Amino acid sequence: MAPYDVNLSWTEVRDIFRVWREEKERKSREIIDMWLLTLKPMAHKLGDERFLVLEQVYLAALDCHKMDVADSCLTILGREFPQSLRVRRLLAMRCEVLGDEQMALNHLEYILNEDKTNVAARKRIIAMYKSRGNTAKAISELNEYLKSFMSDQEGWQELCDLYLLHQEFSRAAFCMEELLLNSPHNHLYHQRFAEIKYTQGGIENMELAKAHFCQAAKLNPNNVRALFGVLQSANNLAQNAKVPSKKKEYIKLAAWASKHIQECYQGASENPIAAIEAMFGQMQLSSPA
Repeated sequence: MAPYDVNLSWTEVRDIFRVWREEKERKSREIIDMWLLTLKPMAHKLGDERFLVLEQVYLAALDCHKMDVADSCLTILGREFPQSLRVRRLLAMRCEVLGDEQMALNHLEYILNEDKTNVAARKRIIAMYKSRGNTAKAISELNEYLKSFMSDQEGWQELCDLYLLHQEFSRAAFCMEELLLNSPHNHLYHQRFAEIKYTQGGIENMELAKAHFCQAAKLNPNNVRALFGVLQSANNLAQNAKVPSKKKEYIKLAAWASKHIQECYQGASENPIAAIEAMFGQMQLSSPA
């Protein structure tokens, strides 16, 4: 039984497809059923929009592993646009679904040879290397990508994650600095940069960690993770302080953070002690070297 009203007219189904395309909805099963039962017989009435619908149905068919439907859509698109790099990318996706990653890479590399600014192809190559476990190659490709698209914040975040997998903390910190240059008021960027510097250890890095934890807490007073970071870094600096006045300053800051952490949990329905223990367990902080 179809998971939608089969009495919908083809124009109503067309409008539903439009909404899903605009909102990037991946309602793959519904798209396949609505295409086969209602829209496909009227596809000739769609005009040029037919090609957008065919691509939409193709992607849904790949999701559902309905290769017969996918192949029929791809055949039409390939016949209409034989030199299209967009169709070539769709073909690469088909190869991925079938498990032929090398052929998929060949198609994507062909696209880049024709158009070095093709963002979708570059990102897909990076994702494929990462999925294979070849993070070194993924890092290399992502660095090349960011040379051309330096404002891509998702790219910098991904590169940071890859460096952290290799425990290359200095390079991961550099990625976060690039993100902070683009979004200096993003409290999560300050928090993550601080966590990396804390993990690196050393007085200088600990000072930086403290400063950015404080900035994260300033930008978002409800960021309990940042408050814990302030507490941890201040306590660590206090233990290693040589000057009494600096030690007093760090202790005062730690007390301030502790007070605000308690305030965050006052009136909460959950057990504050259990919540604090859970927070410590989730923090990506380790003792400095």
